[in-house]
Amino acid sequence: MSDETASSSSQSPAAKKKKKKESLGWMEWMRGWSSVFGEILFQRITASHLLNPLPLPPLNDLTCLVTGSTSGIGRQTARQLAEGGAHVVMAVRNTKAARELIQLWQNEWSGKGLPLNIEAMELDLLSLDSVARFAHAWNAHFSAVDVSGNKSTKMLCFLFCVEAQKFSEDGYEQHMQVNHLAPSLLSVLLLPSLIRGSPSRIINVNSVMHSVGFVDPDDMNVVSGSRKYSSVVGYSSSKLAQIMFSSILFKKLPLETGVSVICLSPGVVLTNVARDLPRFLQALYAVIPYFIFSPQEGCRCSLFSATDPQIPEYWETLKNDDWPVCPFISQDCRPTNPSEEAHNTETSHRVWEKTLELVGLSLDAVEKLVEGESVKCRYGSQDE
Repeated sequence: MSDETASSSSQSPAAKKKKKKESLGWMEWMRGWSSVFGEILFQRITASHLLNPLPLPPLNDLTCLVTGSTSGIGRQTARQLAEGGAHVVMAVRNTKAARELIQLWQNEWSGKGLPLNIEAMELDLLSLDSVARFAHAWNAHFSAVDVSGNKSTKMLCFLFCVEAQKFSEDGYEQHMQVNHLAPSLLSVLLLPSLIRGSPSRIINVNSVMHSVGFVDPDDMNVVSGSRKYSSVVGYSSSKLAQIMFSSILFKKLPLETGVSVICLSPGVVLTNVARDLPRFLQALYAVIPYFIFSPQEGCRCSLFSATDPQIPEYWETLKNDDWPVCPFISQDCRPTNPSEEAHNTETSHRVWEKTLELVGLSLDAVEKLVEGESVKCRYGSQDE
């Protein structure tokens, strides 16, 4: 046997090893953009059965934590939940602006019923220290309030987009931190309160743009050079990572916890996010305004996911069927399937592990919290 043949033979096991996926295939890429443009063009038709604003059941037994609630979809969601009777906590970076909004809403609501039960707490998703401190304050205060009042908790996290590649004070690409890392850390650290106040829901406002996203767990900052950075790459990757992490959390939370994990697409909505999209998408927004949802229309899916009584039953059905991804609700308030890449369970597990590493939690943090044990977080200088 020649040296060349021997070398080839010795390398055969490695050759059989699955090659690392470095990007979406062109068919996946085309299907992804087809989903994006399909939602833009047909969302008004598919959601034509929904009333605007969306009618809500009585919400007096709910406490709702809403991030990103001073503008866009989050603002509309917070206001409508409060007007429906929920206790709403606006988790925002600018508490002054939030309190001014609350005063405005209270004035406009005056005479229509009891004063709105709404307040603001400081939370900066660009700082993981801020996220950990917020979770510590919430667990210390609201868990006791919610349990004694028999209130269930809904946590809604909204989206964020910037054009240039920027990094947070923690050193992470801003899309990835605000849309994925910070909400993931918040979800895990709030589990004690969510479990004690169950039935509870973690609701992540995602986007159809996840369909063109790709996540490399070894390059979540998109700095290796293997992919050219753009706002589309940063944004879509962060939304896909959010679904992947949520899907593993969905699998790890026992039914007995009473905590549901849901992702949703609000549709293509005219919000501040559009300012930082690539020029060709901004042009599309300008050319076809009729097809774009207003923030009030865009918040319907969030409100539905937070209040519909059948969501826990749907969540339980998927869990019993060992479904590979978490529940995903489309902009027409109907269950749908996220992208093919979102079903990549191998990558999802790697994203899960890398995310916990980046946010300073151990790999068994969720299991410990479910069992009632405390966990240590690298951020916030607090034990949970």
